[in-house]
This record gives sequence, structure tokens and C-alpha cells, in this order.
Amino acid sequence: MVVTTRQLIKWKQQKRPIVTLTAWDYAIAQLLDEAGVDVILVGDSLAMVALGYPTTLPLTLSQMLHHAKAVRRGVKRALVVCDLPFLSYQESIHQAIRSAGRALKETGVEAVKLEGGHPEMVKTVAHLTAIGIPVMGHVGLTPQSVHQLGYQQQGKTPQDQERILTEAIALAEAGAFAIVLEHIPAELAAQITDTIPIPTIGIGAGTHCDGQVLVTADLLGLSEKQPPFAKPVVNLRQVITAGVQDFISEVTNKK
Repeated sequence: MVVTTRQLIKWKQQKRPIVTLTAWDYAIAQLLDEAGVDVILVGDSLAMVALGYPTTLPLTLSQMLHHAKAVRRGVKRALVVCDLPFLSYQESIHQAIRSAGRALKETGVEAVKLEGGHPEMVKTVAHLTAIGIPVMGHVGLTPQSVHQLGYQQQGKTPQDQERILTEAIALAEAGAFAIVLEHIPAELAAQITDTIPIPTIGIGAGTHCDGQVLVTADLLGLSEKQPPFAKPVVNLRQVITAGVQDFISEVTNKK
């Protein structure tokens, strides 16, 4: 079965957890899809994972589309969602429509993801969904706002919790088909999940979300530095290093 945005909403109603991981190239995307992942996010985390930047901010739309094309070619079943990178959608609704339209038209992905739930972003989401572009929202810790928010947990005060809840409700009402809840208290994530009719996809937001997402490099132990909420299932940095060292030894010893 090919996964669609409508299927995700049905799964929320059925209380069937939604599994999401990120991909940045054909090989990783193909492996995730064959393993049975429901949603594959071409996340702007590829700026750090694949391109070596310290944050997601330097990533351009052209780079994003380049990687999204590769990912999409590797996927047969999962829903593929593409992050819109920093300053490719914040300037105006027209810019957001243009960038999101290019993502769908040029790469074949089924949806885009935008960060933030402030009133102007809600308007942007409403315009995109009105013309048939599916949008995944993202509230809580938003990495594109790193210089304003840092990487610490959001929603620690009652005021911030109320703001994040209000943003999630507004994004759902604007037509978003799902919302990522990143690094917020589990109790707040549970409240949002119970309040809105669309799936919540948590990352560092507790177990009460409708689904979970991780950066695949974090899950597989490829990242140089792990976030506090990501527990690797294997240490591929160690495995790959050992394999390369074995190869070096065999070549050196003419085996």
C-alpha cells in the first residue's frame, strides 16, 4: 500500500503509530522504504548530516531539491515529505508557493514541511493547502530559529505551552495534514495530540504522539554528536571505521 496524507489521518483515528525517518540520498531512502517506514522526510538536517554545515541555515533550495530527487527515486511505498530550507518560504506567500511548487513539480515528493506556527506562517500554510500543496507543520524547537531559540527544550513555561498549543491548533485549522512536535514536554505533546484532528509526529516529545521521527543518522549512530532524545540502535561510525581499517590493513599487507 502506498502511503498518502489521507492514510496518515486515518491511522491517527485508528491509533496506529506512524513511523518517520529522514533520508538524504537514494541508498538510504531505498533501505528505509524497504524496511517499512511510513513517512520519509527529506529533512534540512542533511545540511549537517550530508554537507557538513554546523546548522541547517546555509542549505539552499537548489541543494534541497537535488537531494529530494535522489530520495524520491529510491521510494516506492512511503510518503515523501521535503523540508523547505531557511529563507525559501518566509519572505512572502508568493515565495512559499513558488518554492513548495518547485519541490512537488521537480522532485516528485508528495508534501512539504514548514517550520513555525505564528500567524503569518499559518496564513502561508492556508494558501499552500488551498491550491493543493500538502503541508506538514512543525512547532516547538524549530532548528531554523537556532539563533533565537537555541537547541534547548521549548514549552517550559505555561505561557510558552499555551503559545505552542495555539500554534498547533491554528496549523491544523489552516489545512496541515500533520505536525512535527520537537523537543517539548511530554504532557504538552499529549495535550496537543488529543486536541487536534491531524497526526502529531514527535521528536523528543514523549510517547503520546501519533508517531515518531528521528534523524536517521542519529538512529544509526552515524552522527558525530547525538541529541539528548535520540538513542542509537547501532554504532555505524564504529562499524564503518572498523571495516575501513580492515581494508587498509589488507591493502597494506597485499592481501
